[in-house]
Amino acid sequence: MQQITPDIILNAYANGFFPMADSASSDELYWYRPEMRGILPIDNFHVSKSLKYFIKKDLFLVCANSCFKQVILGCASRDDTWINKTIIDIFLELHELGFAHSVEIFDRVNNQLLGGIYGIALGGAFFGESMFSKKSNASKVALVYLMAHLKNRGYILFDTQYINDHLKQFGCYEISAKKYNEILQNAIKQDVKFYSEDLAGGAGFSFDLSLDLVLEFLQSMSQTSKTG
Repeated sequence: MQQITPDIILNAYANGFFPMADSASSDELYWYRPEMRGILPIDNFHVSKSLKYFIKKDLFLVCANSCFKQVILGCASRDDTWINKTIIDIFLELHELGFAHSVEIFDRVNNQLLGGIYGIALGGAFFGESMFSKKSNASKVALVYLMAHLKNRGYILFDTQYINDHLKQFGCYEISAKKYNEILQNAIKQDVKFYSEDLAGGAGFSFDLSLDLVLEFLQSMSQTSKTG
């Protein structure tokens, strides 16, 4: 099998491809570029009233990049997974290079990791890979915080690769591969970064995500739905 390098991965994503394995025990990777692509609208993201209410209670501590490895291992820790050791290793390397990021949900009482989400950021595009949850709403809250952060940082594309019922509740929809490529090529040209340059630390450093920012995001989504 050809050695997979960060450059190969980034070039693949920039051209609409992404890798998956058949199982955790598989040594092979396969490249996919589906004819229909799942998209989460950053400017018209839907959050249910019950989830908004839950978020406002501020029960979780939410961080970014604080334990990327634990998040990807949590996503891979299920009976049926496409995440094998090769994917884990290359994404850990991409994280250290500042391209792969995670959002983590912690219990405020005992600091236990309850869930998270990870993906790749390239230009103004974020490619959501997987999420996991050990407690009700944990992965949903991680997704909302991530979307608010991406909106604040100027991202214009959130790629979910495929669409499913879980993502549909947030407004996920499908577009053709041709339309996706047009949006993708515009997105990766955008000069945006996952974190502010004035924050200290290396490429994979962690920082807390703000509840106030999320509440502003949710308010803006409410206004968008009313005017839309």
